[in-house]
Amino acid sequence: MIETLTIRCSTCGAFNRVPREKLDQGLEPICGRCKTPLPVRNSPILVTDANFSVEVEHSPVPVLLDMWAPWCAPCRIIAPVIDDLAAELAGRIRVGKLNVDENPITAERFHVRGIPALLLIKAGREIDRITGVQPKSEITRRLERALAEV
Repeated sequence: MIETLTIRCSTCGAFNRVPREKLDQGLEPICGRCKTPLPVRNSPILVTDANFSVEVEHSPVPVLLDMWAPWCAPCRIIAPVIDDLAAELAGRIRVGKLNVDENPITAERFHVRGIPALLLIKAGREIDRITGVQPKSEITRRLERALAEV
C-alpha cells in the first residue's frame, strides 16, 4: 500500500495527494490544478483565531493542536516532541500550535483550562485531548488509536 500525504496548495486551495516515496526521492510536488510548487510542511503550522477555520476545521486530515503559552515551562518542555510528531506524521495528521494568550476565542471555544493541552480535531470536532506533559510514546499511542478510529 502506498502511503500518501494530503497537501493543500497555498495558491489555489486545492488538496493534492502526494506519494511519500516521491518526497523521499527528493522530488518536489506541484499542484495538480495550478501547477504551483506545493509546500511540504514538516513543522507545526501557526494557528490563530483568525485562521482556525481554514487551517483546522477544513483540514483534509486530523489536526493535532498544541494549545500553549510562552510563559508555560511545561509547554516549552513538550515543544520538541510536537516538532518531532509534525515531521513523523506529516500527511497523516497536521500539527498546529495555538498561543492561548493571543487567541482566547479558540481557547475558550474548546474550554482549555490547563496547558499544555493537545487537542486532536477532525472536521472541527475534538476527538481526543491530552493535558499536561506526556511522554512521546504515550502521545503517539493515543494518536495512533484515534487515527485508527477515524
